[in-house]
Amino acid sequence: VHLVESGGGLVQPGGSLRLSCAASGGTFSRYVMGWFRQAPGKEREFVAAINWIGDDTRYADSVKGRFTISRDNAKNTVYLQMNSLKPEDTAVHYCAANTGVGLRTSAWEYEYWGQGTQVTVSS
Repeated sequence: VHLVESGGGLVQPGGSLRLSCAASGGTFSRYVMGWFRQAPGKEREFVAAINWIGDDTRYADSVKGRFTISRDNAKNTVYLQMNSLKPEDTAVHYCAANTGVGLRTSAWEYEYWGQGTQVTVSS
């Protein structure tokens, strides 16, 4: 399974970005998909996850109410809409795929990873 993220960039505090993650080489509709992020000097942390169908989601407390994860199984793509961005959201953002059942929030539970896309929130 090959995952490719896009949509990162530089944005001012309070701004928005939408990240995309395109999957290939597997059965995308059978994967639980997650977004994680890693800031310099910090461990990789969970951001959001979505189930196969897209009707169940989970978020880290730090992004709840600001970020929305969604997926389009016809396009083999998962999205992360990020609103009201803060400087502390600055990090490399990764998408990941899990072939199990149920939402996962630990990085070690995900088998496949993209290369990451940089999100920088600064004025």
